Amino acid sequence: MPNGDGWQGDVLRDLRSGAQQGAQGPSGQAYSASASRPELSSQGTQTPDAAHGGGAPQQAGYPYQGQEQQAPAAYAPGPQPQSAPGSRPVVDEGLAGALRSKPRHGESFAARATRALRRTLSSSAAREVAEITRTAAVLQQPVTTGRQIAITSIRGGSGKSTVAALLGTTYAHYRQDPVLFLEADPALGSLPLRLGAGSRRWTTSDIADIVKADMSLLDVTGYLVQLPDNAWLLPASQGQIGVMLDSRAYERAVVALRRYFGVMIIDCETLPAEVARVALAAAHGRVLTAPATPEGVTSTYAVLQWMQGLPRHVIAGTVVVLTELVPNSGLDLDAAAQGLKSTGASVQVLPYDRHLAAGGAVHTELLAHPTREAAARLAADVFQLSLSQKRH
Repeated sequence: MPNGDGWQGDVLRDLRSGAQQGAQGPSGQAYSASASRPELSSQGTQTPDAAHGGGAPQQAGYPYQGQEQQAPAAYAPGPQPQSAPGSRPVVDEGLAGALRSKPRHGESFAARATRALRRTLSSSAAREVAEITRTAAVLQQPVTTGRQIAITSIRGGSGKSTVAALLGTTYAHYRQDPVLFLEADPALGSLPLRLGAGSRRWTTSDIADIVKADMSLLDVTGYLVQLPDNAWLLPASQGQIGVMLDSRAYERAVVALRRYFGVMIIDCETLPAEVARVALAAAHGRVLTAPATPEGVTSTYAVLQWMQGLPRHVIAGTVVVLTELVPNSGLDLDAAAQGLKSTGASVQVLPYDRHLAAGGAVHTELLAHPTREAAARLAADVFQLSLSQKRH
Protein backbone atom coordinates (compact mmCIF):
# COMPACT_ATOMS: atom_id res chain seq x y z
CA MET A 1 0.00 0.00 0.00
CA PRO A 2 1.28 3.49 -0.66
CA ASN A 3 2.86 5.26 2.26
CA GLY A 4 0.44 6.34 4.95
CA ASP A 5 0.61 8.93 7.72
CA GLY A 6 0.97 8.49 11.47
CA TRP A 7 0.34 5.05 12.91
CA GLN A 8 -0.44 3.63 9.45
CA GLY A 9 2.99 4.65 8.20
CA ASP A 10 4.61 2.95 11.22
CA VAL A 11 2.64 -0.24 10.62
CA LEU A 12 3.59 -0.32 6.94
CA ARG A 13 7.27 0.26 7.67
CA ASP A 14 7.25 -2.58 10.21
CA LEU A 15 5.53 -4.90 7.73
CA ARG A 16 7.98 -4.12 4.95
CA SER A 17 11.06 -4.54 7.14
CA GLY A 18 9.82 -7.85 8.53
CA ALA A 19 7.64 -9.81 6.15
CA GLN A 20 9.59 -8.88 3.02
CA GLN A 21 12.73 -10.60 4.28
CA GLY A 22 11.44 -13.86 2.85
CA ALA A 23 10.29 -12.49 -0.51
CA GLN A 24 11.58 -14.31 -3.56
CA GLY A 25 12.24 -13.21 -7.10
CA PRO A 26 11.16 -14.79 -10.38
CA SER A 27 14.08 -17.17 -10.28
CA GLY A 28 13.05 -18.52 -6.88
CA GLN A 29 16.07 -17.05 -5.06
CA ALA A 30 15.64 -15.05 -1.87
CA TYR A 31 15.70 -11.27 -2.26
CA SER A 32 17.26 -8.84 0.16
CA ALA A 33 17.62 -5.09 -0.06
CA SER A 34 20.82 -5.56 -2.02
CA ALA A 35 19.84 -8.67 -3.98
CA SER A 36 17.51 -6.76 -6.28
CA ARG A 37 20.17 -4.11 -6.88
CA PRO A 38 23.45 -5.98 -7.58
CA GLU A 39 26.75 -4.24 -6.99
CA LEU A 40 27.75 -2.06 -9.91
CA SER A 41 31.01 -2.56 -11.70
CA SER A 42 33.80 -0.25 -10.59
CA GLN A 43 34.97 -0.09 -14.19
CA GLY A 44 33.70 2.86 -16.15
CA THR A 45 31.01 1.10 -18.15
CA GLN A 46 28.45 3.08 -20.12
CA THR A 47 24.71 2.92 -20.04
CA PRO A 48 22.96 1.59 -23.16
CA ASP A 49 22.00 5.18 -23.97
CA ALA A 50 25.47 6.55 -23.31
CA ALA A 51 26.96 4.01 -25.69
CA HIS A 52 25.12 5.85 -28.46
CA GLY A 53 26.15 9.29 -27.32
CA GLY A 54 22.80 10.07 -25.76
CA GLY A 55 23.90 10.22 -22.12
CA ALA A 56 22.27 8.33 -19.26
CA PRO A 57 18.63 7.29 -19.66
CA GLN A 58 16.07 9.80 -18.50
CA GLN A 59 14.58 8.74 -15.19
CA ALA A 60 11.08 9.23 -13.85
CA GLY A 61 10.53 11.66 -11.00
CA TYR A 62 9.22 10.56 -7.61
CA PRO A 63 5.45 11.02 -7.75
CA TYR A 64 5.44 10.49 -3.96
CA GLN A 65 7.90 12.97 -2.54
CA GLY A 66 8.26 15.29 -5.51
CA GLN A 67 11.96 14.62 -5.93
CA GLU A 68 13.95 12.73 -8.50
CA GLN A 69 15.54 9.35 -7.96
CA GLN A 70 19.11 9.04 -9.11
CA ALA A 71 19.91 6.43 -11.71
CA PRO A 72 22.50 3.75 -10.89
CA ALA A 73 26.02 5.01 -11.47
CA ALA A 74 26.74 2.55 -14.27
CA TYR A 75 25.17 -0.21 -16.27
CA ALA A 76 26.91 -3.21 -17.71
CA PRO A 77 26.29 -2.75 -21.43
CA GLY A 78 24.45 -5.51 -23.25
CA PRO A 79 24.04 -6.16 -26.97
CA GLN A 80 23.32 -2.91 -28.75
CA PRO A 81 20.99 -2.14 -31.67
CA GLN A 82 22.31 -0.41 -34.74
CA SER A 83 20.80 2.94 -33.78
CA ALA A 84 19.18 4.42 -30.69
CA PRO A 85 15.93 6.41 -30.74
CA GLY A 86 15.96 9.96 -29.47
CA SER A 87 14.52 10.72 -26.05
CA ARG A 88 11.15 12.51 -26.06
CA PRO A 89 9.48 14.24 -23.09
CA VAL A 90 6.20 12.78 -21.84
CA VAL A 91 4.75 16.31 -21.71
CA ASP A 92 5.71 18.71 -24.51
CA GLU A 93 7.63 21.75 -23.34
CA GLY A 94 4.96 24.01 -24.78
CA LEU A 95 2.35 22.45 -22.50
CA ALA A 96 4.45 21.96 -19.38
CA GLY A 97 3.58 25.37 -17.94
CA ALA A 98 -0.13 25.04 -18.62
CA LEU A 99 -0.29 21.60 -17.00
CA ARG A 100 1.71 22.54 -13.91
CA SER A 101 -0.67 22.92 -10.99
CA LYS A 102 -0.81 22.02 -7.32
CA PRO A 103 -2.32 18.54 -6.95
CA ARG A 104 -5.52 18.28 -4.91
CA HIS A 105 -5.92 15.90 -2.02
CA GLY A 106 -8.26 13.03 -2.76
CA GLU A 107 -10.74 14.08 -0.07
CA SER A 108 -11.60 17.32 1.66
CA PHE A 109 -10.03 18.43 4.92
CA ALA A 110 -13.41 18.12 6.64
CA ALA A 111 -13.76 14.49 5.55
CA ARG A 112 -10.26 13.68 6.79
CA ALA A 113 -10.88 15.36 10.14
CA THR A 114 -14.20 13.56 10.61
CA ARG A 115 -12.63 10.19 9.89
CA ALA A 116 -9.76 10.86 12.29
CA LEU A 117 -12.21 11.77 15.04
CA ARG A 118 -14.28 8.64 14.48
CA ARG A 119 -11.16 6.51 14.58
CA THR A 120 -10.15 8.10 17.87
CA LEU A 121 -13.55 7.47 19.45
CA SER A 122 -13.93 3.89 18.23
CA SER A 123 -11.96 0.70 17.84
CA SER A 124 -11.62 1.14 14.06
CA ALA A 125 -7.87 1.75 14.33
CA ALA A 126 -7.27 -1.79 15.57
CA ARG A 127 -9.40 -3.21 12.76
CA GLU A 128 -7.48 -1.19 10.18
CA VAL A 129 -4.16 -2.46 11.52
CA ALA A 130 -5.43 -6.04 11.29
CA GLU A 131 -6.63 -5.43 7.72
CA ILE A 132 -3.28 -3.94 6.69
CA THR A 133 -1.50 -6.95 8.17
CA ARG A 134 -3.71 -9.40 6.27
CA THR A 135 -3.25 -7.49 3.01
CA ALA A 136 0.52 -7.36 3.43
CA ALA A 137 0.64 -11.11 4.03
CA VAL A 138 -1.06 -11.70 0.68
CA LEU A 139 0.99 -9.18 -1.31
CA GLN A 140 4.32 -10.39 0.07
CA GLN A 141 3.87 -14.04 -0.84
CA PRO A 142 6.97 -15.33 -2.65
CA VAL A 143 6.83 -16.27 -6.33
CA THR A 144 9.12 -18.52 -8.34
CA THR A 145 7.63 -17.41 -11.67
CA GLY A 146 6.98 -13.75 -12.44
CA ARG A 147 3.29 -12.87 -12.30
CA GLN A 148 1.82 -11.26 -15.43
CA ILE A 149 -1.24 -9.11 -14.70
CA ALA A 150 -3.04 -7.62 -17.70
CA ILE A 151 -5.37 -4.62 -17.37
CA THR A 152 -7.82 -3.73 -20.11
CA SER A 153 -11.28 -2.24 -20.62
CA ILE A 154 -14.17 -2.24 -23.03
CA ARG A 155 -14.12 1.48 -23.67
CA GLY A 156 -11.78 4.40 -23.14
CA GLY A 157 -12.08 6.71 -20.13
CA SER A 158 -12.78 3.90 -17.67
CA GLY A 159 -9.65 4.48 -15.59
CA LYS A 160 -7.61 1.62 -17.07
CA SER A 161 -4.20 3.29 -16.83
CA THR A 162 -5.08 4.74 -13.43
CA VAL A 163 -5.87 1.26 -12.10
CA ALA A 164 -2.63 -0.05 -13.64
CA ALA A 165 -0.66 2.70 -11.89
CA LEU A 166 -2.33 2.01 -8.53
CA LEU A 167 -1.77 -1.73 -8.80
CA GLY A 168 1.88 -1.48 -9.77
CA THR A 169 2.79 1.09 -7.12
CA THR A 170 1.10 -1.05 -4.46
CA TYR A 171 3.10 -4.14 -5.48
CA ALA A 172 6.31 -2.12 -5.68
CA HIS A 173 5.71 -0.74 -2.19
CA TYR A 174 5.05 -4.07 -0.51
CA ARG A 175 7.31 -6.41 -2.44
CA GLN A 176 11.09 -6.66 -2.55
CA ASP A 177 11.46 -8.05 -6.08
CA PRO A 178 11.46 -5.72 -9.13
CA VAL A 179 8.13 -4.64 -10.66
CA LEU A 180 7.71 -3.75 -14.34
CA PHE A 181 5.01 -1.56 -15.87
CA LEU A 182 4.79 -2.73 -19.49
CA GLU A 183 2.62 -0.53 -21.69
CA ALA A 184 0.91 -2.43 -24.49
CA ASP A 185 -1.29 0.47 -25.58
CA PRO A 186 0.61 2.56 -28.16
CA ALA A 187 -2.39 4.78 -28.97
CA LEU A 188 -1.23 7.75 -26.86
CA GLY A 189 -1.59 5.82 -23.61
CA SER A 190 -1.55 7.83 -20.38
CA LEU A 191 0.41 5.42 -18.17
CA PRO A 192 3.77 7.32 -18.37
CA LEU A 193 2.01 10.53 -17.36
CA ARG A 194 0.17 8.80 -14.50
CA LEU A 195 3.47 7.40 -13.22
CA GLY A 196 5.21 10.78 -13.35
CA ALA A 197 7.76 9.75 -16.01
CA GLY A 198 9.72 12.71 -17.35
CA SER A 199 10.68 11.25 -20.74
CA ARG A 200 10.57 8.07 -22.78
CA ARG A 201 12.94 6.58 -25.30
CA TRP A 202 12.90 2.82 -25.78
CA THR A 203 9.54 1.18 -26.44
CA THR A 204 7.97 -2.25 -26.16
CA SER A 205 8.60 -2.92 -29.86
CA ASP A 206 12.27 -1.91 -29.47
CA ILE A 207 12.85 -4.21 -26.51
CA ALA A 208 11.40 -7.18 -28.38
CA ASP A 209 14.56 -7.34 -30.48
CA ILE A 210 17.10 -6.03 -27.94
CA VAL A 211 16.85 -8.13 -24.77
CA LYS A 212 18.83 -11.37 -24.97
CA ALA A 213 18.90 -14.38 -22.64
CA ASP A 214 22.45 -13.66 -21.45
CA MET A 215 21.68 -10.10 -20.30
CA SER A 216 21.60 -9.19 -16.61
CA LEU A 217 18.98 -7.11 -14.82
CA LEU A 218 21.32 -4.12 -15.01
CA ASP A 219 21.64 -4.60 -18.77
CA VAL A 220 17.88 -4.64 -19.17
CA THR A 221 17.02 -1.72 -16.87
CA GLY A 222 19.30 0.53 -18.89
CA TYR A 223 16.52 0.55 -21.51
CA LEU A 224 13.71 1.25 -19.01
CA VAL A 225 12.40 4.30 -17.16
CA GLN A 226 13.26 4.02 -13.47
CA LEU A 227 10.48 4.60 -10.92
CA PRO A 228 10.47 4.59 -7.11
CA ASP A 229 10.50 1.42 -5.00
CA ASN A 230 12.46 -0.75 -7.44
CA ALA A 231 9.84 -0.35 -10.19
CA TRP A 232 10.42 0.26 -13.91
CA LEU A 233 8.41 1.42 -16.91
CA LEU A 234 8.56 0.36 -20.56
CA PRO A 235 6.34 2.69 -22.66
CA ALA A 236 4.58 1.42 -25.78
CA SER A 237 5.40 4.49 -27.86
CA GLN A 238 7.06 7.89 -27.73
CA GLY A 239 3.70 9.63 -27.71
CA GLN A 240 3.39 9.73 -31.49
CA ILE A 241 0.21 9.08 -33.44
CA GLY A 242 0.12 6.03 -35.70
CA VAL A 243 2.57 3.84 -33.74
CA MET A 244 1.67 0.16 -33.98
CA LEU A 245 2.40 -2.79 -31.71
CA ASP A 246 1.70 -6.20 -33.17
CA SER A 247 1.02 -9.30 -31.09
CA ARG A 248 4.26 -11.03 -32.13
CA ALA A 249 6.42 -8.12 -30.97
CA TYR A 250 4.47 -7.99 -27.72
CA GLU A 251 4.97 -11.72 -27.11
CA ARG A 252 8.70 -11.46 -27.81
CA ALA A 253 9.02 -8.55 -25.38
CA VAL A 254 7.15 -10.37 -22.60
CA VAL A 255 9.12 -13.59 -23.07
CA ALA A 256 12.37 -11.62 -22.97
CA LEU A 257 11.49 -9.61 -19.85
CA ARG A 258 9.40 -11.87 -17.64
CA ARG A 259 12.32 -13.63 -15.96
CA TYR A 260 13.69 -10.35 -14.56
CA PHE A 261 10.59 -9.13 -12.67
CA GLY A 262 8.48 -10.59 -9.88
CA VAL A 263 5.35 -8.80 -11.14
CA MET A 264 4.59 -7.38 -14.58
CA ILE A 265 1.70 -4.90 -14.87
CA ILE A 266 0.57 -4.87 -18.50
CA ASP A 267 -1.53 -1.86 -19.54
CA CYS A 268 -3.35 -3.12 -22.65
CA GLU A 269 -5.42 -1.56 -25.37
CA THR A 270 -9.20 -1.66 -25.06
CA LEU A 271 -10.94 -4.82 -26.17
CA PRO A 272 -11.25 -6.39 -28.71
CA ALA A 273 -7.77 -5.28 -29.87
CA GLU A 274 -5.52 -8.19 -30.84
CA VAL A 275 -2.68 -7.45 -28.40
CA ALA A 276 -5.16 -7.09 -25.54
CA ARG A 277 -6.66 -10.50 -26.32
CA VAL A 278 -3.20 -12.09 -26.50
CA ALA A 279 -2.16 -10.45 -23.22
CA LEU A 280 -5.31 -11.55 -21.41
CA ALA A 281 -4.98 -15.11 -22.63
CA ALA A 282 -1.37 -15.43 -21.46
CA ALA A 283 -1.65 -13.53 -18.16
CA HIS A 284 -1.84 -15.04 -14.69
CA GLY A 285 -4.34 -12.38 -13.65
CA ARG A 286 -6.80 -10.23 -15.62
CA VAL A 287 -8.32 -6.88 -14.64
CA LEU A 288 -11.26 -5.44 -16.55
CA THR A 289 -12.02 -1.81 -15.72
CA ALA A 290 -15.48 -0.35 -16.27
CA PRO A 291 -17.00 3.03 -15.38
CA ALA A 292 -19.58 2.81 -12.59
CA THR A 293 -22.41 3.87 -14.89
CA PRO A 294 -25.43 1.99 -16.27
CA GLU A 295 -23.70 1.77 -19.67
CA GLY A 296 -20.44 0.56 -18.15
CA VAL A 297 -22.10 -2.13 -16.04
CA THR A 298 -24.31 -3.33 -18.90
CA SER A 299 -21.50 -3.66 -21.43
CA THR A 300 -19.20 -5.32 -18.88
CA TYR A 301 -21.89 -7.84 -17.99
CA ALA A 302 -22.25 -8.73 -21.68
CA VAL A 303 -18.48 -9.31 -21.97
CA LEU A 304 -18.45 -11.47 -18.84
CA GLN A 305 -21.30 -13.57 -20.22
CA TRP A 306 -19.22 -14.10 -23.36
CA MET A 307 -16.23 -15.05 -21.22
CA GLN A 308 -18.31 -17.75 -19.55
CA GLY A 309 -18.09 -19.66 -22.83
CA LEU A 310 -14.29 -19.68 -22.64
CA PRO A 311 -12.20 -22.09 -20.53
CA ARG A 312 -13.07 -21.72 -16.85
CA HIS A 313 -9.70 -20.27 -15.84
CA VAL A 314 -10.32 -17.12 -17.90
CA ILE A 315 -13.24 -15.74 -15.93
CA ALA A 316 -12.06 -17.30 -12.66
CA GLY A 317 -8.86 -15.24 -12.90
CA THR A 318 -10.64 -11.98 -13.82
CA VAL A 319 -11.30 -9.05 -11.50
CA VAL A 320 -13.74 -6.33 -12.59
CA VAL A 321 -12.98 -2.85 -11.24
CA LEU A 322 -15.94 -0.47 -11.18
CA THR A 323 -14.44 3.03 -11.18
CA GLU A 324 -16.51 5.93 -9.86
CA LEU A 325 -15.77 8.81 -12.21
CA VAL A 326 -18.08 11.29 -10.43
CA PRO A 327 -19.15 11.55 -6.78
CA ASN A 328 -22.55 10.18 -5.82
CA SER A 329 -23.42 8.87 -9.26
CA GLY A 330 -26.67 7.37 -8.01
CA LEU A 331 -25.81 3.87 -9.20
CA ASP A 332 -26.48 1.08 -6.69
CA LEU A 333 -22.91 -0.21 -6.58
CA ASP A 334 -23.71 -3.16 -4.32
CA ALA A 335 -26.42 -4.42 -6.65
CA ALA A 336 -24.22 -3.84 -9.71
CA ALA A 337 -21.33 -5.73 -8.11
CA GLN A 338 -23.56 -8.66 -7.18
CA GLY A 339 -24.89 -8.87 -10.72
CA LEU A 340 -21.40 -8.95 -12.19
CA LYS A 341 -20.21 -11.49 -9.59
CA SER A 342 -22.94 -13.88 -10.70
CA THR A 343 -20.88 -14.55 -13.85
CA GLY A 344 -18.01 -16.00 -11.82
CA ALA A 345 -15.71 -12.95 -11.86
CA SER A 346 -14.48 -11.07 -8.81
CA VAL A 347 -15.57 -7.43 -8.44
CA GLN A 348 -13.92 -4.48 -6.68
CA VAL A 349 -14.99 -0.83 -6.51
CA LEU A 350 -12.58 2.10 -6.85
CA PRO A 351 -14.34 5.06 -5.20
CA TYR A 352 -14.33 8.59 -6.55
CA ASP A 353 -11.17 10.44 -5.63
CA ARG A 354 -10.60 14.13 -6.34
CA HIS A 355 -6.87 13.61 -6.82
CA LEU A 356 -7.31 10.83 -9.39
CA ALA A 357 -10.12 12.70 -11.15
CA ALA A 358 -7.83 15.71 -11.71
CA GLY A 359 -5.50 13.62 -13.90
CA GLY A 360 -1.73 13.90 -14.15
CA ALA A 361 0.83 12.09 -12.02
CA VAL A 362 -0.55 10.04 -9.15
CA HIS A 363 0.82 11.27 -5.82
CA THR A 364 0.00 8.36 -3.55
CA GLU A 365 0.23 10.42 -0.36
CA LEU A 366 -2.63 12.59 -1.66
CA LEU A 367 -5.03 9.71 -2.28
CA ALA A 368 -8.15 9.63 -0.15
CA HIS A 369 -8.11 7.04 2.63
CA PRO A 370 -10.93 4.97 1.04
CA THR A 371 -8.97 4.95 -2.24
CA ARG A 372 -5.86 3.62 -0.53
CA GLU A 373 -7.86 0.86 1.11
CA ALA A 374 -9.58 -0.01 -2.18
CA ALA A 375 -6.24 -0.13 -4.04
CA ALA A 376 -4.78 -2.48 -1.44
CA ARG A 377 -7.82 -4.79 -1.55
CA LEU A 378 -7.73 -4.85 -5.32
CA ALA A 379 -4.00 -5.60 -5.43
CA ALA A 380 -4.39 -8.42 -2.92
CA ASP A 381 -7.39 -9.90 -4.75
CA VAL A 382 -5.64 -9.84 -8.14
CA PHE A 383 -2.38 -11.21 -6.75
CA GLN A 384 -4.09 -14.07 -4.91
CA LEU A 385 -5.96 -15.04 -8.08
CA SER A 386 -2.74 -14.83 -10.10
CA LEU A 387 -1.06 -17.31 -7.75
CA SER A 388 -3.82 -19.83 -8.33
CA GLN A 389 -3.69 -19.45 -12.11
CA LYS A 390 -1.37 -21.04 -14.63
CA ARG A 391 -0.62 -19.40 -17.96
CA HIS A 392 -2.55 -21.12 -20.73
